[in-house]
Amino acid sequence: MAARPLVARQPNERLQALIQEAGCSNAGLARRVNMCGAEHGLDLRYDKTSVARWLRGQQPRGRAPGIIAEALGRKLGRTVTIDEIGMANGKNLASGVGMQFSPTVVGAIEQVCELWRSDVGRRDFLGGTTVAASALVEPSRDWLISGPDTQVARSAGARVGRSDVAAVRATTEAIVELDHRYGSGHVRPVVVHYLNSVVSGLLAGSYRESVGRELFAEVARLTELAGYMAVDTGQPGLAQRYYIQALRLAQAAGDRAYGGYVLAAGMSHLAAQLGNPREIAQLARAAQEGARGHVPPRAEAMFHAAEARGHALMGDARAAESASGRAQDALERAEAQEGAGDDPRWIAHFDRAYLADELAHCHRDLGQGGPARRRAEEALAGLAEGRVRRRAIATLLLATAQVQQREVEQACHTGTRAVELLGRLRSERGAEYLDDFRQRLEPYRDEPAVREFGERVEVYAA
Repeated sequence: MAARPLVARQPNERLQALIQEAGCSNAGLARRVNMCGAEHGLDLRYDKTSVARWLRGQQPRGRAPGIIAEALGRKLGRTVTIDEIGMANGKNLASGVGMQFSPTVVGAIEQVCELWRSDVGRRDFLGGTTVAASALVEPSRDWLISGPDTQVARSAGARVGRSDVAAVRATTEAIVELDHRYGSGHVRPVVVHYLNSVVSGLLAGSYRESVGRELFAEVARLTELAGYMAVDTGQPGLAQRYYIQALRLAQAAGDRAYGGYVLAAGMSHLAAQLGNPREIAQLARAAQEGARGHVPPRAEAMFHAAEARGHALMGDARAAESASGRAQDALERAEAQEGAGDDPRWIAHFDRAYLADELAHCHRDLGQGGPARRRAEEALAGLAEGRVRRRAIATLLLATAQVQQREVEQACHTGTRAVELLGRLRSERGAEYLDDFRQRLEPYRDEPAVREFGERVEVYAA
C-alpha cells in the first residue's frame, strides 16, 4: 500500500518504543502485519523498508494502522491502540474520523469514541455536506466479508454489568419517543453528550463476553439513532460517520440482522436523500445478502422496500414493482407470525403504515400520482398521533401526489396541514420535504390557492 506523511513528518517514537518492547525486528513486524492482514482478507506486502518508513513518520492508508496495532498487541500479549503506535494524530486522520470500518474490536471502540469526542467538540470537518457514494458502499463490503469477532470481553476498567446495558436501552427508548414528537433539533445534542460522557466509559470498561455483546448491540442502536438525527438536522456528512460506526458495533455484537438494518434503514435512506439511486439498491441488497438467514420477515420487508426506493429513483418501474412485491409478501409472513416473539425491538415499528410510506415514495418518484396518493393515505391512516415527524412527511407525500394529479387546490389544503405539524418540530428533513412540495407547486404559482399557501409558509418560517 502507498503511504502518506503525518502532518509534522516527525519520527514515530511511540511505534519505535513498542517495537523495542515487543523485541521485534523491522522485518519481523512486517511479517506479522502481513499475516494479521491476511486473516482480515487483506493482501498486505510490507517489508522491513515499509516499517522503516513508518518509523520516519509516514502513515499507511486505510485499515493498516489497526492491523499494525493488532499485530503488535498479539506479540505483547495485550491490547495495543492506534494511538499507542502513534497513528491516531494529525489532520489527515482527523478528517477521516468515523469513516473506517475497523478490522478489530479495539479499533472500533477507538473510532466511535473519537467520533463522539469530535462531535461534542463541534469540529467543523465532521459536518461537511459532501457524502461520497464509496464512503457508504465500501463499509458494507467490509461488513459482508468480515468474519465474526471472536472475543469482545475486556478485563480493564470499571466493571460493566447488565444493569448498565439496561440503562443504555432505556435511555435510547426515551430519546426515540422525544425524537418522534419534537424532531432531532431538540434532542440530538443530548444524545451526543450522553454517548461521549457515559457510553464511552462503558465501552472502555470491564465486561464478560455475554455482557459485552449486549452492550455493543445497544450502543449500535443508539449510534444509528444519532446518525439519523444528523440527517434530520441537515448534516449528512456526519450521519455517514455514525452509520459506519453503528454497522461496526453491530458486527461486534454478533448481530448480523441489525447490521442489515443499519444498511437498509440508515445508509440506504441517506443515499436516497442525497439522490444516489444506484447506491440505494446496492446497500439494500447488501443488507439482504449479509443478513440472510438471520432476520425475521418484518426486517426482510424493510430491506426489500429500501431496494424498491432505489429502483424507483432510477426510473425502473418493473424492478421497483418486483422489490415492492417481495416487501409486501414478507410483511404478510410477519403478520401471520404475530405473537411468535421473533421480532427484535428495532424493527417492531415497520408495519403496514411504514411500508405504505415507503411505497408512496416509490410511486411519487415514478410519477404515479394515483398510487402515490393511495399509499400516502394508507400511511396516514395507520400512523400514531405521536409520530409527528412521520405524519408531517406522509402528509407532504399526499400533497405531492395531489399535485401530480393536478388537484392543486386540494394539495395546498393538505400542505397546510403538514405545515401545522412541522411547526411543532425542529426537523431539517421535514423542511426539505416542504421545499420539494413548494417546487412542485411552482408551475401553478399564479393560482390563488398557491399564493395563499405560500403566505402561510412564510408565517411558519418566520
